[in-house]
Amino acid sequence: MTSSPESPTPDPLRPHRRWRRLAPAGLGALAVIATLGLGAPSAQAVKPGSGASTGTGQVFMVNPVQSSNDQTLTDQRDADSAVLPSDYALVQLRNLDGSGYLRGQWATVESATGTPAFSRTNTFVYTRSQDQFEQVMGYFWINQAQEYLQSLGFGSTLPGIVQQSFPVKIDQYGGDNSYQTDKPYRVRLGKGGVDDAEDAEVIVHEYGHAVHASQVPGFGSSVEAGSIGEAWGDYFAVSVGLAADAQYGWPHPAEDACPMDWDSTSYTRAPHCIRRFDTNMTVHDTTGEVHHDGQIWSQALWEIRLGYAGLGLTTADWDTTLIASQFDYAPDTTFAAAARATWAKSLERDGAAAASLVRARFEARGIAF
Repeated sequence: MTSSPESPTPDPLRPHRRWRRLAPAGLGALAVIATLGLGAPSAQAVKPGSGASTGTGQVFMVNPVQSSNDQTLTDQRDADSAVLPSDYALVQLRNLDGSGYLRGQWATVESATGTPAFSRTNTFVYTRSQDQFEQVMGYFWINQAQEYLQSLGFGSTLPGIVQQSFPVKIDQYGGDNSYQTDKPYRVRLGKGGVDDAEDAEVIVHEYGHAVHASQVPGFGSSVEAGSIGEAWGDYFAVSVGLAADAQYGWPHPAEDACPMDWDSTSYTRAPHCIRRFDTNMTVHDTTGEVHHDGQIWSQALWEIRLGYAGLGLTTADWDTTLIASQFDYAPDTTFAAAARATWAKSLERDGAAAASLVRARFEARGIAF
């Protein structure tokens, strides 16, 4: 999609799409980032903050369907009674700027429909009936995604990605959609059904588009590139969530290959998934709709992830190789060209057996190179 005013017209045939906007062709990364337009500090900045870089927040453990595998959960108009207290977790909020607001080195909750969360003690404990809960979700999960990238070496031994405090607007789009824009560079998370910021996989999916935009400005300017972008967003969301489960010891009884299982309760049948990694679609099943066609690419990514474990490698090895390969994608790449770049990076980093696996899983989806 091209840059346009910031109120996208929903597609009545696809009411639950996850949107992405691209800057006009020719804008480089610096030009895109320069359009943030954060302006002068607001009057809120005069409040004395904590001065500390860490705090405490309450979030969902990715989402309540994933942590409970209760497929009967529904939104119930943001009622606290819709979920159990055990669906929440207290977490450390890191990299805060000490202002008392949810602003920090890697994420900034820029605005919201409710009163901005503020704490002189950096204590941000809310439940889903309160607007501030989604603000905490936005801050925590964007910071978590950036920390995951850094745990793989991006920003130290490998080039940094999205090296800025990334703006996130909560409940700013009045429909059940979310989208990332390159101009201005930020994410807007929608409401309707389950509010999108209640599902970590929606938040991280949109941040995944920012990752692509940081790596390759203007990425997604062809149907196949856009499909790769949607697939990557889904895969990245699941990968970051699974890494968080392992890091914090959170339960994960729901199936892995099923992103956004809480958000999708309002528009899918159980078991709830917005899309899947096991449809067995190939390039012969393309429709030209990027979310649909992206399931071809995401299945290949998922199967390679599983195959790496069989080679004695780790999911972190695969994620590092995959993300490193994305620097070599063209903005208007094809499935075949991107698969070749991914194969080449796997050969370079992980050896011939890994590269053979990568080629085989892409070829199983009809992507030959």
